[in-house]
Amino acid sequence: MRHLNYNHLKYFHEVAHQGSVKKAAETLHLTPQTISGQLRQLEDTIGQPLFDRVGRRLLISEMGHLVLEYADEIFAIGTELSQVVRGQVNVGPSMMSIGIVNSMPKLIAQRIIEPSLGTDNPIRIRCHEASLEQLLSELSVHKIDLVLSDQPMPAGLRLKAYNHQLGESGLSFFCQKKLARRYKAQFPQSLNQAPMLLPSRHSALRRRLDEWFDQQDLAPEIIGEFDDSALMKAFGQSGSGLYVAPTAIENEVCAMYGATCVGRTSEIVEQFYAISPERRIKHPSVAHILEAARHELFIDPKAPDETS
Repeated sequence: MRHLNYNHLKYFHEVAHQGSVKKAAETLHLTPQTISGQLRQLEDTIGQPLFDRVGRRLLISEMGHLVLEYADEIFAIGTELSQVVRGQVNVGPSMMSIGIVNSMPKLIAQRIIEPSLGTDNPIRIRCHEASLEQLLSELSVHKIDLVLSDQPMPAGLRLKAYNHQLGESGLSFFCQKKLARRYKAQFPQSLNQAPMLLPSRHSALRRRLDEWFDQQDLAPEIIGEFDDSALMKAFGQSGSGLYVAPTAIENEVCAMYGATCVGRTSEIVEQFYAISPERRIKHPSVAHILEAARHELFIDPKAPDETS
């Protein structure tokens, strides 16, 4: 691919946000013909269309979304640099970009990240949620600094990255307070035929739960399956059924969702990892995150400091 012309990128950026060539031309004080010609040159440089033309409408393409993501960051940094050079703003805290696997409990992620905000070296965090595969891809090209996951990076990947186990937690079962008495009695047998909200079937936690139910000779009534743990808790808060969360955040779940813990098991263990591009952590904020998680959030983590 030839070198990008940043004027062309600026015109694309404006069209994408304005939604039309005509509006972008008015903002940039150029003719629509000039903007259209510059867009065609940018598409020729990239080798793929940035918009799908449907009648008179421009719909941003998949490649266009990717280019726009980079363009947003490029021009935001340019604006900030201009302000700093003119002395209008002080240089702010350093940025740390963190990827969070979408199946990971958000309260766990928040508890892991939060200590980094109270250090002597202030940082600004940017959190991005996606699948483990997508986040590892972004880690490999240094778009993010760290991945927080409820599973380790799969073995055999040709990727220079390392698992750092933060700790582990047993599992607690929750429901609304008005239902608690019914399910606390004779737990876990009380879960048989109970309405249950569970992680989706492709998650590692769901597989362990299904095995545990089978071992306990339990057959709960599955009301819903969720990729997003926060959405699962929201349905539980409405009284739709029982749900699970790590015992490490039991107090927070009860407080935030008005829930009661009806029972716990240490036979199902969730493990949590930070995945970084370096074996020996050098970034002070990342090191602080790992240290705080191991000694404050999780009890007695059993893993060594680094595993490849």
